[in-house]
Amino acid sequence: MRRFVMLMTATVIMLFVSVTKTNAQQVAVKTNLLYDATATPNLGVEIGLSPRETFQVFYGLHPWKFGHGDDQKYIKHWVVNPEYRYWFCHRFNGSFVGLHGFGGQFDAANVHLPFGLFPGVRDNRYEGWYVGAGVSYGYQWVLSRHWNFEASVGVGVAYLDYDKYGCGICGRKLDDGHKWYVGPTKAALSLLYMF
Repeated sequence: MRRFVMLMTATVIMLFVSVTKTNAQQVAVKTNLLYDATATPNLGVEIGLSPRETFQVFYGLHPWKFGHGDDQKYIKHWVVNPEYRYWFCHRFNGSFVGLHGFGGQFDAANVHLPFGLFPGVRDNRYEGWYVGAGVSYGYQWVLSRHWNFEASVGVGVAYLDYDKYGCGICGRKLDDGHKWYVGPTKAALSLLYMF
């Protein structure tokens, strides 16, 4: 996990440094406020590729548990989310469509997950990894010279590989398997700082 965090940090820094021109609206640093509301620190970098194209990479990490003993509730996870975007008018302003990918790892117990994903996680613990892709639509508003606000949603497909354990902390392994998921894969209300 530590190696992956270091690799992602180096990737974001290399993407940032590799931009040779830093004209207005060439690079943005952003955070998804919806993700922040779930106590998941996240950071994204979006780079202009052409007047109507951008590429972004987001990273989020949620390492915390809540409660004590067998009543601990948690959805520990990390995710990396690259996305290519095509803008209908001009990059970083107005409507866009995107193609996004995502992948990461999870460890969840004693919680209710949305969209019917792992309904047994209230009574068991699931640990594994996932990867997926989807399409997205969004809109970005210019607030000032350096600040923008963005709303975006996406749908797609994900493949999840998991191990199932008897309880949150002490349970023995009960099963392993995989699952396909089709549905919402992205929701973001993001605040951007433009360079």
